[in-house]
Amino acid sequence: MFKTALTDLLNIEYPIIMAPMFLVSNADMTIKAIEGGITGCIPALNYRTDEAFRKALTEIRAKADGPFGINLIANKSNIRLKEQLQTCYDFEVDFIITSLGSPEKIIEKFGDKKTKVFCDVVDTFYAKKVEELGADAIIAVNKEAGGHAGPTSYKELIPTLKAECKIPVISAGGVGDGEGIVNMINAGACGVSMGSLFIATDESPVSNEYKQACVDYGADDIVLTTKISGSKCTVINTPYVQEIGTKQNWLERTLNQNKRLKKYAKMLTFYKGMKAVEKAAFSATYKTVWCAGPSIEYVNAIRPVAEVIEELKAGMEKHAHRLEGVTVS
Repeated sequence: MFKTALTDLLNIEYPIIMAPMFLVSNADMTIKAIEGGITGCIPALNYRTDEAFRKALTEIRAKADGPFGINLIANKSNIRLKEQLQTCYDFEVDFIITSLGSPEKIIEKFGDKKTKVFCDVVDTFYAKKVEELGADAIIAVNKEAGGHAGPTSYKELIPTLKAECKIPVISAGGVGDGEGIVNMINAGACGVSMGSLFIATDESPVSNEYKQACVDYGADDIVLTTKISGSKCTVINTPYVQEIGTKQNWLERTLNQNKRLKKYAKMLTFYKGMKAVEKAAFSATYKTVWCAGPSIEYVNAIRPVAEVIEELKAGMEKHAHRLEGVTVS
């Protein structure tokens, strides 16, 4: 066991969160994470209906004895937030990870529950804001992260947040093995949130083509695109991505600069982009827009989740002698 602020907050053996991944994370993966002594988090948006969402939470509670979390999009683009919040409240999920937008209402909702609220941040300004709102921890999204990456390297971001904030800092991005986790902890993090490593697993629901791409491509093949959600997002640089480009066209840019139309233009970009990502994730198509982070560099085969976790744990144990200020038993 590696005793850190994260293991204490969630009562887990190893300070690892299987990060919430749009379209990828599911109940099976989360159950395996819990069984492996870590924890997992699922985006609420991965479920089309509240009925399906509640069914998944019921399954996790029935099959696994340990903590798990739900990722909630906090801004106005998530029209189902109120419903998702209530479901998380009813099931008393162990933790929430908030993304995009102010987490104020989410933090207020769980004021009388044991549910912890962790907030994605990319800089000190937002970190201090969510700390003031009552967040239990901050997730430092660095520029090595998959999905919506931050602008700053973990080497700068984690120590800065650690110095400026009193609540624990969890690192997100750029980790693919146990040694990397140890490095993040020594930089000042109390644990890591990692996702891309788990895309190419047996329990992952995406297509074999998507999984194999995570095996075949590496860190140098990850590029940033604004064509998916309007914000910079990391994808694998497939021939199709090269064909369509990674920057918005002149019309999209013009609409996004118009104060009156900006909101609607971004919503349209997000809708079209997510549909493209969803189609590519679950079917064999030449329109391959696959989201992933640089840590696919560490993916060498499609394996069970349990095997990936055991390898991470073994790597942490191998490098445990380098840990500073962490109790290992």
